[in-house]
Amino acid sequence: MQYPPGRTLRAFPSSTYPTFAHRKPGLMSAVVAVAAPLLTFVLWLWFVIDTLGRHQAPTVVQALWLAVLVSAATALAYSSAMYLLGRAGAIAVLRAHRRTAREELDAMFDGDTSSMTVLVPSYQEEPRVVSATLWSAALQDFPSLRVVLLVDDKPFPIDPTELAKLEASRALPSSIAAALTEPRVFTRDALERFRSAEGTEVRPDDVLGLAATQVRAAEWLMGLAATWTVEDHADAFLVDQVFRGLGGDLLQQATALRGRAATTDLPSRAELRRGYVRLVRTFSAELDLFERKRYVSLSQEANKAMNLNSYLSLMGQAWRVDAATQGDVLVAVSSPAEADLIVPETDYVLTLDADSLVVRDYCTRLVHELRRPGNERVAVIQTPYCSMPGAPTRVERVAGATTDLQHLHHLGKTRFNATFWVGANAIIRRQALLDIEQVVSERGFQVRTYIQDRTVIEDTESSMDLAARGWSLVNYPERLSYSATPPDFGSLVVQRRRWANGGLIIMPKILDVVRGRLARREPIRIGEVALRVDYLGSIAWTSVAALILMLVPMVGELLSPFLFITAVPYLAAQAADLRRVGHRAVDVVWVQALNLVLIPVNLAGVVKSVQQGITNRKIPFARTPKVANRVAAPGVFVVLPLLLWLALVALSVRGFSLGYVLGGSFAAAASVLVAVGSVAFVGVRDGFVDVVAGLGQWRAHRALLGRGQAELTNSERAGDPPRTASRTARRRLPAPQTR
Repeated sequence: MQYPPGRTLRAFPSSTYPTFAHRKPGLMSAVVAVAAPLLTFVLWLWFVIDTLGRHQAPTVVQALWLAVLVSAATALAYSSAMYLLGRAGAIAVLRAHRRTAREELDAMFDGDTSSMTVLVPSYQEEPRVVSATLWSAALQDFPSLRVVLLVDDKPFPIDPTELAKLEASRALPSSIAAALTEPRVFTRDALERFRSAEGTEVRPDDVLGLAATQVRAAEWLMGLAATWTVEDHADAFLVDQVFRGLGGDLLQQATALRGRAATTDLPSRAELRRGYVRLVRTFSAELDLFERKRYVSLSQEANKAMNLNSYLSLMGQAWRVDAATQGDVLVAVSSPAEADLIVPETDYVLTLDADSLVVRDYCTRLVHELRRPGNERVAVIQTPYCSMPGAPTRVERVAGATTDLQHLHHLGKTRFNATFWVGANAIIRRQALLDIEQVVSERGFQVRTYIQDRTVIEDTESSMDLAARGWSLVNYPERLSYSATPPDFGSLVVQRRRWANGGLIIMPKILDVVRGRLARREPIRIGEVALRVDYLGSIAWTSVAALILMLVPMVGELLSPFLFITAVPYLAAQAADLRRVGHRAVDVVWVQALNLVLIPVNLAGVVKSVQQGITNRKIPFARTPKVANRVAAPGVFVVLPLLLWLALVALSVRGFSLGYVLGGSFAAAASVLVAVGSVAFVGVRDGFVDVVAGLGQWRAHRALLGRGQAELTNSERAGDPPRTASRTARRRLPAPQTR
């Protein structure tokens, strides 16, 4: 969908954006939220007692089935209770939160010299998407702000298309810096004129001078919004909430100042100075570019964590570039005069994904919270990201709904000190990163790591490392960050398979957290441990448990009907939460359909996690190919939901034929959800195209294997070493692009 540049947001569909601050829940909502997990426990207990009471003397087979099914139901009930517990925590956090006034923020940062580096890791991203992210970061009004684009593409690509995209990405920091020159100059000039004015008495002209500067800055932002090409809902959000939102704030402040200039209630000179300083800071970000793959002395591991680690390891030092046989090497030097590269040290680091946006006041509000008394040991503060409003496709809307539910649930984790770093955006104390620094050897070079890359959910493992060392993490209860949601089923498969991989490997680190708390004589809360266990393992056991419970029609007489009642509090709460985060309550049905369709994807990620745990090797994911402007889904994940649907239909028929009405109805309802989900999210035409493409790739792969085996056989007949022939065969196989 193409939108004309500069079109007012009211003309866009779904143009009403939620406010940054959440609506405060009422007292009754808090009471119900606390009661919900307790009710789930009572219903589960009732189910277990009733089920066991129905079978006083089961056969061995019945006893085994009973144990398996009750265990599966218990696993699902546990995760439901943890969702409700986190929800209760979120309601409590939102009721206690009070939005900090702009005047308080200005007063705290008056004369402040705090520094922050924003790191935006990028790998083969669209320059237009990266540009939006850089703009949202560059317009933060922070005392000292550096925005660094960490391009992780191959520095010298052969493909002309890749080279053109890389060059466009490389040009982004300098082009944005050049665009900021105009507002930076006129705001600094205005500040200097104000400072050079004689006397301490404030006159109406002084107030009107600041208002005029604010209006000029707002007009510049509105002009930027008018020239931005709006191609999708993410662009529309950037234009409205970043450019026009900031401009609108400045216009409101200018209007208020003009009103005060006409009265005797004039602002103080300090207030006016803070207003000028805020304007200058808004347009004074320094932008830079860094490519770690240009230097062989830095890690070459293909993942986001090592891209970030490479730059973090350079901060606070000066470096000389030495040419070596294998490539350029960075060597630390003591004198800046000898340096080819100087990377300043900063107090804070903001990591921001290349497809994420932060809105105005993100940095100041979060750092203000970090500086509150009692937060000295908070290492990471973040606003769990929300989905971009106005998604055009059903899969993006429903996947976005699950993202927004997670936003709410993560807020509740902070109530129990069970916060996890979610990665898309976070402000980290530099000192905390240094506290978890590790030094490893890679290709003969010493490599410093801060964010673990053992799994593909690197931020989750780093959360455990920080907690084990006595640091805490906090979710700020406002909607200040937004991230792109996969727009099609293929890209959603890539994302969800990544999310499902690694939790089981990280879970033993919960013991490190507990041991650390015991050593420091700090209290250990059961709620924290329970929420952490659920966060790391629930994808594994809920996927398996859901498949097991689908067998209910085969053994329907074994289970109590209270099994299904146990899920009622969870589903009711999720429907209410969907309304709270801006969706429809009926979307709970679509969310459950999506969850069922994604069961094979989640299980694939879990299997990868188990495989990695056994082999102790990193397992990267392959990047799936593009088909007609979308990401193609692997054919197996198109076919498996169809097989699941056929199995559910068969189980439903069997259940009804045996007289198990409840079990048959359950399987029938699940089959409808899977069928509707497959059509709505995968698509009939797209699914067919992906299966055909997958078969073609499989045949090509088989042909290459056969050719390689033939070469191997011929080499053995000629007396060549088999190992050499095997390597030749392997070189002919196409290697997937991985991250």
